[in-house]
Amino acid sequence: MATNSTDLAGRHLVLGLSGGIACYKSAELVRQLIQAGATVQVVMTEGAEAFITPITLQALSGRPVYTSQWDAREPNNMPHINLSREADAVLVAPASADFMARLAQGRADELLSLLCLARPIERCPLLLAPAMNREMWAHPATQRNAAQLRADGATLLGPDAGDQACGEVGDGRMLEPEDLVEELTAFFQPKVLAGRSVLITAGPTYEAIDPVRGITNRSSGKMGFALARAAREAGARVTLVAGPVALATPRGVARVDVHSARQMHEAVLPLAASQDVFIATAAVADWRPAEVQEHKIKKDGSGQAPSIAMAENPDILAAVARLPRPPYCVGFAAESRELLAHAQAKRERKGIPLIVGNLGPATFGRDDNTLLLVDEHGHREIPTGGKQALARELVREIAHRLKNPT
Repeated sequence: MATNSTDLAGRHLVLGLSGGIACYKSAELVRQLIQAGATVQVVMTEGAEAFITPITLQALSGRPVYTSQWDAREPNNMPHINLSREADAVLVAPASADFMARLAQGRADELLSLLCLARPIERCPLLLAPAMNREMWAHPATQRNAAQLRADGATLLGPDAGDQACGEVGDGRMLEPEDLVEELTAFFQPKVLAGRSVLITAGPTYEAIDPVRGITNRSSGKMGFALARAAREAGARVTLVAGPVALATPRGVARVDVHSARQMHEAVLPLAASQDVFIATAAVADWRPAEVQEHKIKKDGSGQAPSIAMAENPDILAAVARLPRPPYCVGFAAESRELLAHAQAKRERKGIPLIVGNLGPATFGRDDNTLLLVDEHGHREIPTGGKQALARELVREIAHRLKNPT
């Protein structure tokens, strides 16, 4: 997922690097954190300096890098105290097996572990991105240390699975920089949907005419994917049923891929009854060819277009709303004109409490949108903004309505 330029605006982070080949990723991590609006103070262990130079990280962060507890640049000679007092969080990436062992034991024999121990634990959280060989990660000692660190209040981000620098494959890779930025952003979001289950549909559907042609629309799925990310950031368990789109799955979101409206209907209905919220963002085709031709329909030289009989697709949102115990249903209305009138009519026709209107031609494929919230009491507009920011505002709105039903 692309990082929004304001995701971490106003956040000050201490980024710690312990020794490991994954230090090469930390340079890009600094760049992406700053692009997301954060300020970054880098602290390195002696082991980290063997893999990447402080000069590189100073150039990227715009701040002097600290490497020693005896650094005399601090007026009181106490960088282990001063550096954490203004920080919103300490992120150690990479966190080696050795460094995790030090923290689990409460050791403080160099600046980074000393800083982690001396930080104000109630207002400066500690996040760790493990990075090590798969056997080291799986070792009982490392697993004991990880469990102890979690018990002590640290948050572990990862590790990931895949190819490792040693040539082996398995768990232990440090998360990629963009994944760490996404996880860090989620960490700071209010958990207004904690304990809730959310089901979201996104993207277009594709209705086949023959093996090579079909009926679809210009929906990119960006709004639905942004909502899936925002709901997960808010603490929800999120399932995303996606039509044919070229978008990466938000971290922590379960994804089901479909193509046609009927496939989407078959995927959604068995899940819907167990959800707290259903958000129907997908631009589902109203009609499909009644029959799919076995072979490509060819020109015959007559100049006459073939006649294609059409059949109506199932109404997914209405079907969910009619369940004996439906989730809180939110529909989307992508219109080309008379947005309010069409949205009001659609909400009443579907029998749902809230519908979100937008002008399809003005938003399909774009990174921004303007939303119109319509319920039984009236309507209000959420002004034009980035889709991720709008998604977070809509999630807060839904959480408020769940907490305060009218």
